[in-house]
Amino acid sequence: MADILVWPNPEKDQVRGLVLRMNEWLSAQGVNLIMPDDLADAVGLPDAGRYWDDLTKMEFACTVVLGGDGTLLRAAKQLAPLNVPILGVNLGHLGFLTEVEVPELYASLAAVLRGEYVLDRRHLLRARVIRDGQTLAEFEAMNDVVVAKGPFARLIHLETFVDSAYVATYPADGLIIATPTGSTAYSLSAGGPILTPDLDVMVLTPICPHSFFDRSIVLSRQQEVRIRIRTIHRDTLVTIDGQEVHPLEDGDEVVVVASPTSIHLIRRPGWSFFHVLRGWRKGH
Repeated sequence: MADILVWPNPEKDQVRGLVLRMNEWLSAQGVNLIMPDDLADAVGLPDAGRYWDDLTKMEFACTVVLGGDGTLLRAAKQLAPLNVPILGVNLGHLGFLTEVEVPELYASLAAVLRGEYVLDRRHLLRARVIRDGQTLAEFEAMNDVVVAKGPFARLIHLETFVDSAYVATYPADGLIIATPTGSTAYSLSAGGPILTPDLDVMVLTPICPHSFFDRSIVLSRQQEVRIRIRTIHRDTLVTIDGQEVHPLEDGDEVVVVASPTSIHLIRRPGWSFFHVLRGWRKGH
């Protein structure tokens, strides 16, 4: 029997019933539904649970993520070592990453089992927090790395370098370094450009800059971005994909480079980023 790994968001109201129905449908197709043990317990299907060490030794036809873009962002980075393509099922608002809605789920799963799909490769960024020459923390970002002041801090100054070249010192609320995937997230809200996901670039976008040097800069993904914090306030943070946070102090550096990790999203034949973009615009 084939195996499919399912990663549900237990906080979604409909997910428990959906997982049970998926399990019945997959069993009828001769396919095993497998989940990480903690998620299996959370949705009431403990027999499907496996420890992470066991999952790393298994082969899966695909991973199905049940949630929204936030769930997929979180799951994709944890699942990256398994090197399994991901089918995102949207249980929330319109998403740029999730591929199908619930009514389309079983037809899409059948197509995946027949091998009728294409892969959409998304590159990640790697960020390091450096203090006094020592690396304090390291992260991977699928959407963005954001250096920003906290809610009560005053303006911060961010010395910014690309490779060895000094770019500017931004007096601003913060800076966003986004992948093409993340260009439609926080960067877009801050006035950044929309980038098609196949581009091998990243974009640097200031947040509420107090200067005339306020335009986004599109960079090669092979370049290094180094941001040095200049502030007397301790309420400054680096945030990864809006999900992971690390505090920063004056003199700390955040270094962002290309990650060797990439994520493969399952798309139906004929999928178009512009179709998703049109749907997003209609929804707004």
